[in-house]
Amino acid sequence: MESRKQDLLPVPYFHVVFTVPDKLNSLFLHHPVVLYNLLFASAWETIAQFSYTKLQAETGMVAILHIAPKRDRFWGQNLSLHPHVHCVVPGGGINFKGQWKQVKTSVNGKVFLFRVENLSTVLRGKFISALQKKLPQDKRFIRELYKTNWVVYAKEPFAGPEEVIDYLGSYTHKVAISNHRLLNVDETGVRFRWRDYRDNKVKVMTLEGAEFLRRFWHHILPRGFMRIHHYGLLSTTRRVQLRELQQAFGIPVPKIKEKKHWKDISREHLNYNPDICPIREKGHMVTFEIIFGPRPPPLHPAALSKSLVKS
Repeated sequence: MESRKQDLLPVPYFHVVFTVPDKLNSLFLHHPVVLYNLLFASAWETIAQFSYTKLQAETGMVAILHIAPKRDRFWGQNLSLHPHVHCVVPGGGINFKGQWKQVKTSVNGKVFLFRVENLSTVLRGKFISALQKKLPQDKRFIRELYKTNWVVYAKEPFAGPEEVIDYLGSYTHKVAISNHRLLNVDETGVRFRWRDYRDNKVKVMTLEGAEFLRRFWHHILPRGFMRIHHYGLLSTTRRVQLRELQQAFGIPVPKIKEKKHWKDISREHLNYNPDICPIREKGHMVTFEIIFGPRPPPLHPAALSKSLVKS
């Protein structure tokens, strides 16, 4: 979050989600690196093409891979496989004169980046074309993919730069299932809470241990695979040009990026002071010993209350 603050522009930012049909799930399971890279590349090529053709400008994008079902009425938090990328796209780009060109598309008074129907069609064409080059498929399967409606979801612009930062911070390190949703684990299986977005109700599901692990395994990325990609103006190779653009907008850009202490970040973004006892909510915690080794099991609250506190 601190790093992305350095890259913000005073322009509207859009949230775009690129999804693929479940007919591709088997390929994603057997060739995850190839398919995830195809999804990233197809999403960026689609956005870049529309930016060039509609705005005659080059834009940028931050893309975050998410494998669990996204939050809409067709999916829920049941650990099923549903690869898609969440993208943050600035509402404009740099034209051939090096000037910023803002997006002006509006529907019923609401501003949107590009028409999602057109984005979906282009995404489908680019993905299938690249798939045939990487992993040639049966012609019948390809025809079925072309007949299937691919979904691209676009929201209205974020309320402001701070909302963009909050969004990125909440999505970058999400896991398949949070601990607070787990209700019970025993020899009969795993019970956990999940939200069914078709009726927006929280429900309880029980899965056998092997089935729970199978679904959880689907959400483990290949070793070394990066789930966050930066493109165009927001890529690391274009950092100098981005800084020049910020200066053109009148944004003071620090020459030296100072790395904040983790305690300062906790106070600013998490509303949490790590120096205060979490049980008594007062005093001042003092580190008197650091033990290196495997993480110990969590302590009981009664034991935590005995933490060293200096009033």
